[in-house]
Amino acid sequence: MDCGTSMVKYILFIFNTIVSIVGILGVVYGVLILKTIGTIEVNGQVGFPPQAILPIGLITLGSIVLFISFLGCCGAIRESVCMTMSYAVCLLVLLILQLTLIVLLFTNKENYDQAMGNVIDKAWENRDKGEGGVFDNIQRSLKCCGRNGAIDYPFAFQGLPASCCEGSCINVSNIYGGCRDKFISLVSGDTDKSKYFGLGLIGVELVGFIFACCLANNIRNYKRRNGVY
Repeated sequence: MDCGTSMVKYILFIFNTIVSIVGILGVVYGVLILKTIGTIEVNGQVGFPPQAILPIGLITLGSIVLFISFLGCCGAIRESVCMTMSYAVCLLVLLILQLTLIVLLFTNKENYDQAMGNVIDKAWENRDKGEGGVFDNIQRSLKCCGRNGAIDYPFAFQGLPASCCEGSCINVSNIYGGCRDKFISLVSGDTDKSKYFGLGLIGVELVGFIFACCLANNIRNYKRRNGVY
């Protein structure tokens, strides 16, 4: 195999090793965030609160990236046209999906924020009146109070739960702000970071796709010239 093909092979291997490390870090970071958020228990069933959607998405994306980069490493080292092209196709599909998602997030920010606000609205409307319910756990994890603020509780003929305050609720300055605005702000801020991170990742994946196609083509031509099948 010629020097140029060998160089592309090892560049692709090193590239995918780095991407694998990034995928692992993404999974670890998502797990740490998920652990910080914690779980909630409702009617005996344990689950994650709404704000867990982002770390779960990060864990999923990191796992997919890790699998695809592993496929690329194997294809490069074994000089397999099939594995290398499979890697290139998977990378292209992931790239298109990420680009579509980013475009949707850029063009539908208001609809996205409204959808996130609806999550809190539904949680408030279906809340348990005692402590330990879904909304009570949302307040504890987000450090917020009520749908739009503490005033929601008197209007619902309820007293403020302990999760609404940092310390004693007698002191007005200890009461948190509304959950709806805080949740939208949290998710939107993380989404903005994710969009720019995604654009950078797309650029990296595009480079990997080009290298994979070049390597597969060179390996195919080499085997054809030398009668290797």
